[in-house]
Amino acid sequence: MNRGRTGFYFILPWLIGLILFTLFPLLAALYIAFTDWSIIGNPVFIGMQNFFEIFRDSMFYQALWVTVKYAIFAVPLTIATAFAVAVLLNNQIKLVAVFRTIYYMPAIVSGVAVAIVFKWVLDPNYGVINSFLAFFHIKGPNWLYDPDWVLPSYLVMALWGASGGLLTYLVGLKDIPRELYESANIDGANVWHKIRYITIPMITPILFYNLIMGLIAAFRKFTDAYILGGAGNEGTFYMVYLYDQAFSFYQMGYATALAWILFVIILTLSIIINVTRKYWVHT
Repeated sequence: MNRGRTGFYFILPWLIGLILFTLFPLLAALYIAFTDWSIIGNPVFIGMQNFFEIFRDSMFYQALWVTVKYAIFAVPLTIATAFAVAVLLNNQIKLVAVFRTIYYMPAIVSGVAVAIVFKWVLDPNYGVINSFLAFFHIKGPNWLYDPDWVLPSYLVMALWGASGGLLTYLVGLKDIPRELYESANIDGANVWHKIRYITIPMITPILFYNLIMGLIAAFRKFTDAYILGGAGNEGTFYMVYLYDQAFSFYQMGYATALAWILFVIILTLSIIINVTRKYWVHT
């Protein structure tokens, strides 16, 4: 049998899966975005009307702005926190394996469970944070019940789960040649100098990867936002708004159009970051 045909037969199951579960749904979603469809019944083609309505919808801009604000603060915060923890855990100290496990555990906990726990933690009357502040006679904020504190509430949750990229940072730190630090010691460099001129430049490929993944995760934030919400519309993230349009109001065509707009936004930002990588990523 021809070797090329044999190879084709080996990859045929993957090709079938790609066509049935990726390519076909993608094309179907593209068509649905141009239709008026309530899930029940047949979709009616309406052209660009969904997109015109989206850009006239004030709630679309509100949800997008909430998501953008969250991404602006959450992505750098989680990257910096995970990197700092990884630097500390890269040292060969006693029980370092235990500490690594503890810090990584939030990354594997169910999002629903996290949301339920933080609903209690952030409770303005009986929550852990406000109870701790009350011990020092400080009145805590209303967190999710105050529009001005909704974003900080979600940033607290993002900070708690920042260890998702911990393993990639640890792998990157292990790949840095020890000779570089030894040479820096000989030259009289302090800890900050070694981090600034050795660790960070050598770890920039990992920073680039986590920046892209963090950006995607921030714009796709849904589970805890859907469960917890927030005062006014400050807890209505883009994905929550999309979900409501699809499964609360049964405007599947409208929701699919929202999904394509989100795809374009994430793709554009990813391309911009990828283009600028040559200025700050050292390979």
